[in-house]
Amino acid sequence: MFDLLLPTVAQGLLWAVMALGLYVTFRVLDIADLSVEGSFPLGGAVAAVMLVKGANPLTALLVAAAAGLLAGVVTGFLHTKMKIPALLAGILTMIALYSVNLRIMGRANLSLLGVDHTFTIVKHFLGWKSAPTTFVVGIIACLLVAGLMYWFFGTEIGTAIRATGFNQQMIRAQGVNTDITIVLGLALSNALVAVSGALVAQSNGFADVGMGVGIIVIGLASVIIGEVLFGTRSFKNCLISVVLGSIVYRIVVAVVLAMGMPPNDLKMFTSILVAVALALPLIKAKLRKGVH
Repeated sequence: MFDLLLPTVAQGLLWAVMALGLYVTFRVLDIADLSVEGSFPLGGAVAAVMLVKGANPLTALLVAAAAGLLAGVVTGFLHTKMKIPALLAGILTMIALYSVNLRIMGRANLSLLGVDHTFTIVKHFLGWKSAPTTFVVGIIACLLVAGLMYWFFGTEIGTAIRATGFNQQMIRAQGVNTDITIVLGLALSNALVAVSGALVAQSNGFADVGMGVGIIVIGLASVIIGEVLFGTRSFKNCLISVVLGSIVYRIVVAVVLAMGMPPNDLKMFTSILVAVALALPLIKAKLRKGVH
């Protein structure tokens, strides 16, 4: 059981960075940003190409984050300056990034076999197996990202971004340019998603142009499961809930696969899980009304 649990939790931690990025747009800005399905493989593609060319893993991660940030800026520009609805702006960026990712890698997938990257370096340094190494890297990544997010959203600009998602008219009346805060939020979100993509690509040993398909549903599942199970009492609690939600989601997936669910049905299972989680408040309200 432990042999299954540790790798599952480790993967949950790597994907939690993506879920934290998605939380910024979905909950903080109240925007459904589909460009993350392009920025996730973008991060993997950029990191993989740089690592193959001999770059330092930390540099590869930072450049991947910068690439994701630019993708978020493009979505923000389309939405705020071109007045394209946020959902459509995200779709346009996502479609464009498919071609960009192919251009970056030069092929549909790029192997990292025999290439030194974050996990191989940590593995050699600690002398551990793959699963504990992934767990350690995931823990460090989640602590750094969640800590920086907690600090940033406590600053004046971070508070302005949160206020923009809560009530645009109110914050605009205070003299804040909401176009800038929306672009910043989208940029931050996609940067985090790209970092997650870079880490997942290194963990898997390859980057693939299709690795971002359906990740918005996975991210939503992590966010919503975390909120339902662990609450949203404060911003710090929300960040912890998202990370734990990602781990719980991975454990649920591992369990249903171990019980014999065909892997081809996994996306459908995730969609149903998210739909049920989103409908839970309504179901609870109906049940309470029925009791009274």
